[in-house]
Amino acid sequence: MFATQNSKSIPAIAEKIEAGERLSFEDGLALYTSRNIHEIGRLANLVRERMHGRVAYFNVNRHINYSNYCVLRCKFCSFYRPYPKDGAAQGDRSNDANQAPSLGDIRLPMLGDAIVQPDAYEMSHDDVVRAASEAYMRGATEVHVVGGLHPKLPFSYYLDLCRAIRTACPKIHIKGFTAIEIIHFTRITRPRLSICEVLEQLRDAGLGSLPGGGAEIFDDRVHGEAYRNKVGEAGWFDVHRTAHDIGMYTNATMLYGHVETVEERVRHMIKLREHQDESLQSRKAAFNCFIPLSFIPDDSELAHLPGPTGLDDLKTLAISRLMLDNFPHIKAFWIMQSAKLAQISLNWGVDDIDGTVVQYDITKREGGSGNRHQELTLDQLERLIREAGRIPVERDTLYRRINRENSDWRLADESGPICTSR
Repeated sequence: MFATQNSKSIPAIAEKIEAGERLSFEDGLALYTSRNIHEIGRLANLVRERMHGRVAYFNVNRHINYSNYCVLRCKFCSFYRPYPKDGAAQGDRSNDANQAPSLGDIRLPMLGDAIVQPDAYEMSHDDVVRAASEAYMRGATEVHVVGGLHPKLPFSYYLDLCRAIRTACPKIHIKGFTAIEIIHFTRITRPRLSICEVLEQLRDAGLGSLPGGGAEIFDDRVHGEAYRNKVGEAGWFDVHRTAHDIGMYTNATMLYGHVETVEERVRHMIKLREHQDESLQSRKAAFNCFIPLSFIPDDSELAHLPGPTGLDDLKTLAISRLMLDNFPHIKAFWIMQSAKLAQISLNWGVDDIDGTVVQYDITKREGGSGNRHQELTLDQLERLIREAGRIPVERDTLYRRINRENSDWRLADESGPICTSR
């Protein structure tokens, strides 16, 4: 995938990194095209330890994907299902950790030019609150709530959803709704609300922060080829800029390993870096972390592509740490890169491997097609981190340290009794 680059450029890049200087686009490209993977890892680890020492972060969380009905048809996505034209939506699958029926065993009805998948679903408020409450009772500090762009659910559904979670789980942090969902909400309101008005209403209902999904690759060519119907770069940044303006922290992502080039990856990182510079200088909040997401081609329209290799994953994580000098954290989302590679990455620039997750429907690297149950326990996360030679530190969504006694927890810098979820 990568062309050979003269290795003489790497020592010059190393000098800049060791001096704390910012890398250029040309530096990022040289890192990607270099075969000196061990030196790239050493440099990324140098920056990582400069920022975090031996600490590696994780959290106790629960992902909730409230619906996979979506009006978009992104080629890289195996998650979306077309909404039935007769409006007969399917019910909840919130507790289904079993394999979905094989398409070969089912006669699928046709709706126009769309096949109704047997695993299409939407969750009621009770479904979502049940999942959130179960996580809360087990000591989760965060629920991560995202879904498809549902063509029928009103904005009130999302507001009431946040209120219901907040009522049932008063101490839990709600991280929810990608920038693409936020823009969708502005379009379904009558009269139409602005991005700021949508975010403020969600915040008042209990939303704490935004995830970074939907960024994909900031490039018009890639956008046109792989996800032409999705809001592009300008809209994504509008949402995150507004969130930062009102004091709401967010994350940022990059979906790599599909139709993009390494040049487009590096430009994507630089655009994020420039936005972060502006937020740190003039806004109330900024990006918490950057999460490179490894494209998993299975069951998507791009299934003919090989997807990134483990070496590409590791290199991308390391280069992210080197290029994004103003991002406090680089996360390896173990669902996407696998737990084993996420563990290795803790010595290649990464300081966070996300959390327990429990249920995840968007991609299924672990567990096979149709299996939503993808979970690591707190003990497993700590073991992965310790075996990598790091010190495990449990954090909340905003990277504040957690003191825990089983399912009871409190922020480390808070005095008083431990917060109990029971």
